[in-house]
Amino acid sequence: MSFLSKLFRWERGRQNSGYDKMLICGALWPLKFDTYLLKFPEGSEILAHTDKVVSGKHYRLNIVIKNAKVGGEFICAAPIFETKRIKFFRPDISEHQVTKIIKGNRYLLSIGWVKNT
Repeated sequence: MSFLSKLFRWERGRQNSGYDKMLICGALWPLKFDTYLLKFPEGSEILAHTDKVVSGKHYRLNIVIKNAKVGGEFICAAPIFETKRIKFFRPDISEHQVTKIIKGNRYLLSIGWVKNT
């Protein structure tokens, strides 16, 4: 699927875990990055994993727009910076997950980029 055909359209997220994502913007040059709106409905979760990249260092900044009423906690083995609403981490080397959404929906803005080494 082409980049433009993904813009502003909901699609299933990776990990087959029940969350949806909408591509807001991105680029391949001069810095490869993407920006998604993520929606985690009740029952969704993301099991512990890492996101491998072919080369470079992968960074991700997640900004929580709306927390679920119950569940949906972000757990990261080694965040670079973390507050209740801001999660900055290296998804390529730091195992991370989202606990099961028990009640409500969780929304976040996710900005990721790969820095060449």
